[in-house]
Parts: sequence; structure tokens; C-alpha cells
Amino acid sequence: MDSLFTKNWFENLDKTLRKMGADSDAQSFDEIKRNLSQRHICNSDEFASNCIYVILAGGFSQKTAKKIHEKIMESIKSNRADYDTLITLFNNKNKINAICKIWQNRCVYTEQYYKLHELSDKIKFLVSLPHIGKITANHLARNLGEDVVKYDIWIQRLGAKYAGVDNAKIDNGNLCDDIKFACDDMFMHLVKLTGLPRGYIDVVLWKACQQGLIKL
Repeated sequence: MDSLFTKNWFENLDKTLRKMGADSDAQSFDEIKRNLSQRHICNSDEFASNCIYVILAGGFSQKTAKKIHEKIMESIKSNRADYDTLITLFNNKNKINAICKIWQNRCVYTEQYYKLHELSDKIKFLVSLPHIGKITANHLARNLGEDVVKYDIWIQRLGAKYAGVDNAKIDNGNLCDDIKFACDDMFMHLVKLTGLPRGYIDVVLWKACQQGLIKL
């Protein structure tokens, strides 16, 4: 493989993931790229569904998260957000409570989100939603079409490798400023090389780490 953090390196990761059929998050790579270039405005059901997906994705593989998300959304469409029904499908009280709250308040949440214009305000609002943490909020914002990155553990490790920062500073529960700056520098570098949105670069790198194409 080409040297790390070059244009060829990134493009080969993208091509390999597509050949593997691993070119997706909640949406396909092409959908993510298109949404980052021309953002789709979600209706309240779509907004809630995106929130629910990132809540379920925490701690699970994408494949598992998608299966659970599909079952949860099918149940909601048939029975509304009924806690007793949903808990039989996914036995996590905190997440199911959050899912119910988000679905029940989806119209208000959607309206409040789209009233905001500054990205920082949007992220703060998403963090305020039930069971949406700081890293999850960036994941959700990216899926909603904002050009942001999810500073998860793999991206932090990759950023540290790019900048030569000590891995001891990595804390997935509390993003260190030095690690964040390292990640941001890495994304700025790759954006300049590829001309792609950093949100798209993020999902490709994340997926490449998940699939073992990048060894850290």
C-alpha cells in the first residue's frame, strides 16, 4: 500500500472498501458524499431515525446496529414508541428510554435543530438530546449533512500517528485538545490533497480502520 496520508493511500482505501462492499455507515458512501455537498433537510421522522441509529450504533458493529435499527423503526411505525414493546427487541433501558423520548418529541427537536445556523450551536443542541454524547453528536451531525468528523478512538489513534502525538493522551471519553488538533491537522491535509469534504474522509478512514485496512 502507498505511504500513509497520501492521496493515493486514501483513494486506494476508498476503492478497496467499495470492492469489499463495505462502503457505508448509516448511509452509503455515495449518499454521505452527496449529502455533505447538497444537504438533505430531514422531516421529523427522518431526523428521529438518524438520532436513533447513532444511539444504537454505540458499542456495536455497523452490521449489528443496522439490524437493530431496522427492527426498532419497524416496531415504532407499527406500535409507535412503546417502551414495553421496544425493550423486548433491545434490552437496554437507557437507550430505549432515550429512543422513546426522541420519537415522542421529534417534531420539536427537528424544528429546534433547523432553526440554528451556526455549526457549534447545532452540535451543542444535539449533545443536549437524550443519550447523545459529544462524539455521538458529531456522528449524528455528519449523518445530517454537516461537514464534521467523529473523533472516535480509531480516528484519534490515526490523528496521533499523523502528528506524532503520544497515544497516552488518547481518551475516548474525554477528547484531549492535543489529539483533536492532531486529527484536525490530518483532515485539513487530506482535504487539500483530495478536495473531498472532511466528513467523507472521516467515514472512509473510520471504516478502513474497522475493516483492518489500516493497522494501528
